[in-house]
Parts: sequence; structure tokens; C-alpha cells
Amino acid sequence: MTDGKHTAFPTVEEAIQSIRNAADIVNSRLINREEVVEQAFFALLTGEHLLLQSRTGVGKTLLADQIFSTFEGARIFRVQASKEQQPDTYFGGLDIEKLKTGQIFHNTEGSLVESEFGFIDEIFDANDFTLRALLSLLNERALVRGVQYQRSEIHSVIAATNYLRISEVTEAVLDRFLYKAVILPDKNPFVQYRIAQQYLVHSGATMAVQTRMQFSTLRFLNDIVAGRHPSHSIAIAPDVLYFSNLVIRHYEYMRNRSIRENTRSQSGAVQDFYISPRTQAKSLDLLRAIALMNGRTTVAMEDVGKLYMIFTTLGMDDERQMFAKSYTTLVNTLSVSNGFDQLKVLLGFASLVDDLKRDPALLERPLSELQTSPIRRTVIEWVKDVFSGGGDQTVENNKKVLASFLREFIPVSDEIRELKQNLEAEVQKLMRI
Repeated sequence: MTDGKHTAFPTVEEAIQSIRNAADIVNSRLINREEVVEQAFFALLTGEHLLLQSRTGVGKTLLADQIFSTFEGARIFRVQASKEQQPDTYFGGLDIEKLKTGQIFHNTEGSLVESEFGFIDEIFDANDFTLRALLSLLNERALVRGVQYQRSEIHSVIAATNYLRISEVTEAVLDRFLYKAVILPDKNPFVQYRIAQQYLVHSGATMAVQTRMQFSTLRFLNDIVAGRHPSHSIAIAPDVLYFSNLVIRHYEYMRNRSIRENTRSQSGAVQDFYISPRTQAKSLDLLRAIALMNGRTTVAMEDVGKLYMIFTTLGMDDERQMFAKSYTTLVNTLSVSNGFDQLKVLLGFASLVDDLKRDPALLERPLSELQTSPIRRTVIEWVKDVFSGGGDQTVENNKKVLASFLREFIPVSDEIRELKQNLEAEVQKLMRI
């Protein structure tokens, strides 16, 4: 939303402090759960869903309830799933009058459809028919049942489970929960002592929150993170964006190699690890949320290292270590012999080629006039040095200059070489214009 509701907090800084305070409240109630609380608030900032898995009695419900209790102005839908339930448990009862005419319509008042927050306990106890019906609601934020189409108010759903049930439908449900965590019981005596202290005070219930955060403020921050706010934005530089994609691809490769090595002796097809383009695109919102929570308007290269929050299951140390290895491997590779500098130069070149493809008339002008960014000026300076100002400004000469730049560019790593090869293909397309 980008309406008057944002006036509750006149500055971004106050809004950020408000959500930091909310996270601190939750951390003060739950012992040794700082990382999953951080992940949960990133889910809220990005407007996504969180799945919590653990054994019975570890505090999944308490975590969800304490998080939701820090907000004011949000409706909360709570349900414990069971195999006997039908979709109307979540969407509201059927309209009997319309049912008499053969139309399936739900009376959605008080249902998940009209709630900003939802908590679904033991989600995989629900039958596949009901879970399938929930898919559109979780992903598109819309109730789609027969001819009924209704936009939903859902911001984030937290679901809890003691186990994973794998089927075609549950895999689709899992994909809707971009953030996942396994909460393991901590048997450290001091941690148990701290938990016991909390129990003596609160008897297992949520802690009363004196000053709650307005839900409209969360919407305000979510608009910034999602790039929807008209006056506040968080920038992601091209080299950071490209680097994040390299890390994600490397991690996906590492996961699949590990799966193949661990299942080499098994017969039959083995399911690979897959990161969907949708999840990869939404990881950009997490990068902006990380920058926002650190009080920055620009995503930093080191923020990419925290993408494990969305690409791994929190609590699974082997996954997290694998992501950390992918990140550090590429940082080290590109740090050698100025790989990051080469990445910036080639991406500036890519931007120049994109402009020329969109507007071929620019090829009739001297390339030295097309200086719109520091990165692009690096390319233009090379043109001036090598061609004494760019030579004659014919279209064909400009094309030759661009091709020559790539021919003489010596990559320092396989990743840079791959980017150069892709740009050579782009220049070939430009040649045919």
C-alpha cells in the first residue's frame, strides 16, 4: 500500500526502529531463537510465508503467537489442520442460496481470505484436496474456487509441522513457503534454565506487549522492500545482482552434486534440488530487506551471504555450510586479479549494448558521447585510448569498436569468461541490426 496509512510513521528510520523493537520483544520471550526470529521478520518484511518444523513441544505455536502479538491492526486466522477438514475451514462456509443454483461461493468473513496473518498448525495433516485449494491463496493472494475470484488480504502465513509428507501437492505447498526452519531442542543446561525462568513468569503463554507496531507500518516497509514505494527505494547494483545469481547457481550445483554422491548406490530416479526462477527473483526482496534493516539504501555485496535465509532450511547446518562455501568460493575467485572490477566493466558494456539494441540510431553517434555511468565511462575511455577518440563515427565502425573491445578483454576467471562469451553473442545480434 502507498496510501495515507503510512502517516503513522513519518520517517523510514522510525519505521525500521519499530520493527527492530518488535523483533527484540519476541527475542526477549523466546530463548536462543534469535536466528529463526530474524528469519521470521524477514518473511514479514518481504510479505512471504514461513514453515516451522520441529518435534512436539519445542514452541512453534508460541513463536508464531508472540510474533503476531507485536502488531496492531492485523486480523489473525488460526487453525489446526486435520485430514477431515474441507477447504471451507480456511475459506469460510458455503453460501447455501448460491449452492442451490449450482454455484460454489464461500462466505469469507472471518476466514483466512480476509486475514492479514495466518497460523496453520500441523499443516501436513490436511488432506491433499484442501492443500491444493490453498495454493492460489498462498501464492497469488486470491481465493479461486469455481467461478468465485476474490482478492485476499493475506500478508504472511506461518505454518507448523512435526513432519514432512512428500507428495506432488505437498511439494507445491512447500514451494509457497519461501522461508523454512527446523527448530531443534536445545539441551544445554543454561538454556533450559533460561527457558524455565520464562515459564515461571509467563506459564507458557505469550508475553503481553505494551507498545505494538502498527500493521500499516509493516505494509509501508514491505512496499519499500518490494520496490513499490514511490519515494523510497533500495538500489541493487548490477555487479551485486550478477554476483548473487552466480552464488545461487553455484549453491544449486553443489546441492545436486551432494545428492548424486549420497545416492549413487540407489536404484531408480533421484529427485534433484531445484531453485525456481520465482524463488530466485524473490530473493531480491530479501536482499533489499537486509539492507533496509541495516539502515542502508543500497544492497552491499556481503548481503548476498545472508541469502541462506531463503535458499536453505534454517537449522540444517549442512545446507548452510554449503551455501557459505558457495559464497566464499566466488568471493575469493573474483577477488583475485580484480575479478570484481572486470565484472563491473563487462556489465557496463552490457548496459551500453542494451541501449544500442533498443535505439539503433545511437550507433550513428560517437560512442564517446554515451557516458551515462562511471562503469560505462570505463568502456568509453578504452575506445578513446585505442581508437584516438573512436575513429570515424560510422555505424559499421562503432560495431567494430564494440567487437574489438571484447576480443581484447582478457577474463581472469571462468565466471568472467562466461559473461564475456554471452556478451559476444549479444554483439553479434547487434551486428545484424
